[in-house]
Amino acid sequence: MKSNFCTPSWPYNTIYRKHIEGNIGVKNMDHMLVSSWFHLHSSVPLSYVQPPESRPGMVVVTSGKTIPVVDLGLHDRAETLSHILRASEDYGFFQVINHGVSKELIDDTLNIFKEFHAMPPEEKMKESSRDPNESCRLYTSREINNKDCIQFWRDTLRHFCPPSGESMEFWPQKPAKYREVVKKYTQELRRLGMKILEVLCEGLGLQKEYCSGGLSESPLLLAHHYPPCPEPDLTLGTPKHRDPNLLTILLQQKDINALQVFKDGEWIAVEPIPYAFVVNIGLLLQIISNGRLIGAEHRVVTNSGTARTTVAYFIRPRNEEIIEPAKPLTSSGVSPIYRSITFEEFLKIFMGNGPDIEPQLLL
Repeated sequence: MKSNFCTPSWPYNTIYRKHIEGNIGVKNMDHMLVSSWFHLHSSVPLSYVQPPESRPGMVVVTSGKTIPVVDLGLHDRAETLSHILRASEDYGFFQVINHGVSKELIDDTLNIFKEFHAMPPEEKMKESSRDPNESCRLYTSREINNKDCIQFWRDTLRHFCPPSGESMEFWPQKPAKYREVVKKYTQELRRLGMKILEVLCEGLGLQKEYCSGGLSESPLLLAHHYPPCPEPDLTLGTPKHRDPNLLTILLQQKDINALQVFKDGEWIAVEPIPYAFVVNIGLLLQIISNGRLIGAEHRVVTNSGTARTTVAYFIRPRNEEIIEPAKPLTSSGVSPIYRSITFEEFLKIFMGNGPDIEPQLLL
């Protein structure tokens, strides 16, 4: 069912919609930032209500499982490799500690994005709209939005952060030190991400540099902001999905439990560990590994009491790069599962199909 990406599966109450739109003085509430109007309502607007089968209140989240935690400070590389590989095969998710990124930089980064999302709407839009090609932009719900689709309870700032420094001129200049802090942070996250990818490639039997170069030269940063929600059992901050990249490194607030991973028919809460990063395998790495690694499905729930800000670093290829099962993994009688596809074509399919993308990638 594609209800998270298309027209709602129940009649749309246009009278109610006009009523709430009139109350906040806008013509199209769905395209406003959630942070601009969430506090004006004691209930979730109908366009944000999930169909019954997708509502978090209708699904029991297991409390008996947790995703693996990997200590990157171990001196035994073989043990580190084994832990990362096993977590990527079994869960597609793990948390890393002793990763080398300073606590001060982590605090500074999270605070910068909290400050950004707390600025007045007009100022946020101005700071995120310098590039006519929208390499940096601020949006609500999802990147490609449609007022007839079910909406999601979040605002997002996104921009590219290539290692060359290109496009940095389009980044926000406010809050003060935004560019300084975010530049340093993305440099550190690239170092960490490439270290993890090298370990994964080695574990798969590939050259450790396999994912270097064009496969990882177009990283993207997404800073999500989830305001308090009056009825968290009815809506979602992010729908069930898998990431359209090689690897995601997520910084989440240490005191709010919202990220969930789907495994064996259950939702597993990813409980925040102070100063740890959550790492998850993207669909592209699932393809490259010929299905050995899992691009796990995950979602974000909301809460009624506290705003939540997260920072996701996506390791992505250039548009023209070919994504396919690594040839060393299919050269000894093992048949490839997935077809070859450019990253640009992959993104077009992903944007149109969301969670239903995999059948179109198979041979």
